[in-house]
Amino acid sequence: MFRILFVCHGNICRSPMAEFFMKDLVLRSGLQDRYAIASAATSREEIGNPVYPPAQRKLSEHGIVCSGHRARQMTKADYDRFDRIECMDRGNVRNALRITGGDPQGKIRLLLDGTEKNGADVSDPWYTGDFDAAWNDIALGCRALLRQCEKTGIS
Repeated sequence: MFRILFVCHGNICRSPMAEFFMKDLVLRSGLQDRYAIASAATSREEIGNPVYPPAQRKLSEHGIVCSGHRARQMTKADYDRFDRIECMDRGNVRNALRITGGDPQGKIRLLLDGTEKNGADVSDPWYTGDFDAAWNDIALGCRALLRQCEKTGIS
């Protein structure tokens, strides 16, 4: 089983959107037995909180349920637990590296790496209110990630 952790600042907007989008994507592809998918925050600010209501609405618009999610902070142990740590922006990468103490296995990367937006940050709706832009970036990144995993047989 291939384990993916999506990471953002608070674990209430972008990373849970990516988590539940990816879970839906692998389910629709019949690959749910090959992947374990979760999300976490680099901060402690939102620990225990559910997905932010506008993010819930965006997921719901696409028929995706995210009930039961509670924000949690990434830990150093997550580095060993997950095969890939997909960060929403460069600040999340820096914070994930601080939490893990480094990335000797090359697991930590930006979600949009491997897309035509390589090196770009996923749009942050917390500041812009633009959940459509975040959704589009997340969908692009998750689809590319799944294609890469399936193509390389790393799942």
